[in-house]
Amino acid sequence: MLPKWARLRRSDEYRFVMRNGSKAGRRRLVVHAFRDGSGGHPPKVGFVVSKAVGNSVVRHRVTRRLRHVMAERLGTLPEGSSLVIRALPAAASASSRELAKDTDSALRRLGLIPSRQAGNDDR
Repeated sequence: MLPKWARLRRSDEYRFVMRNGSKAGRRRLVVHAFRDGSGGHPPKVGFVVSKAVGNSVVRHRVTRRLRHVMAERLGTLPEGSSLVIRALPAAASASSRELAKDTDSALRRLGLIPSRQAGNDDR
């Protein structure tokens, strides 16, 4: 579970990140990121998993997996960054490892994590 301080919770926060941030798309998800230059807050993350992904059981499973992936990466994200992770329909059949791989790839593309982190390879 993500701590309360690390969650985007209001629709205007989601809207701001998605409209003003940059994005990186992968097969199973799209990551929208906005970096506040002042770095005044810890990294925050929100998730969008629509009905196109599947029924409520599938959507909640995808959300739990993405939450777990991001909880492990919170410490590596720069201060002042806000992320919205939008799951695509292919996420419904993806394993946690595949979601983690796509997330890492998108975060690298956005410049939020170093090109290679120890222990993570793209095999």
